[in-house]
Amino acid sequence: MSDHVLRERHGATLVIRINRPERRNAFDLEVREGIAQAVFEARDDDSVRAVVITGSEGVFCAGGDLKSLSQAKRPVFKDRDRIRRLHIWFRELVNLEKPVIAAVDGPAFGAGFNLALACDFVLATPRARFCAVFGRIGLVPDLGGFFLLPRIVGLQRAKDLVFSAREVDAEEARDLGIVMRVVPPERLLDEALAQAARYHDASTEALGIAKNILNRSFNLDQDTLAELEASAQALAIHTAYHDEAVANFLQKQPLRFPGVKK
Repeated sequence: MSDHVLRERHGATLVIRINRPERRNAFDLEVREGIAQAVFEARDDDSVRAVVITGSEGVFCAGGDLKSLSQAKRPVFKDRDRIRRLHIWFRELVNLEKPVIAAVDGPAFGAGFNLALACDFVLATPRARFCAVFGRIGLVPDLGGFFLLPRIVGLQRAKDLVFSAREVDAEEARDLGIVMRVVPPERLLDEALAQAARYHDASTEALGIAKNILNRSFNLDQDTLAELEASAQALAIHTAYHDEAVANFLQKQPLRFPGVKK
């Protein structure tokens, strides 16, 4: 386990905490490998029913570690392979069939911005700042930015954020659909854990397969989605969770997951 990426259990929620404050929680090889290990743990551990990703000491993630990048110049195809390898675990994160919540305090820049976008929900403090910073140093978005950003904010706004490399505060990020809710800094983790706990009693199978299809919905036509819907419902209707819920309903007993009130 990496000292720069901590894993904490809060009941059925796994908290993944980037813990490299002396480098503003920047991505280096150790951080990337630590996040990858934590993502695979969340995927493979059935007792994990939700995930929270956060930073430490007032920073979510400042993006790539430019110092380590500048010291490790590689042939061009080695750099391509480096980015490709990121997507092995990043794809698993985006499509993790469990709810994932980003708890963002302070900067979420570059790859850190895209790490937050990879989560299903983003909670942020008023101190949060988001930036597709790549253009400032002559780079293009990586870590899934081309896929995630336009799907969340729309193509025109995605171009504005990428071309301008400007910072977005928490309120504007909420208006753009990046942030779901702005919360006080002292309540950030508690609010994220409370939201994660909402799903502990839901059907992980049903939530997971719904997330899987929703993530693909922009790329598929209506007929293909209808086929996926039919297959997904057939799987869900044969789960023990559904059988228990129907029995409780018919017997006028409380449902294990009555839904979440706003």
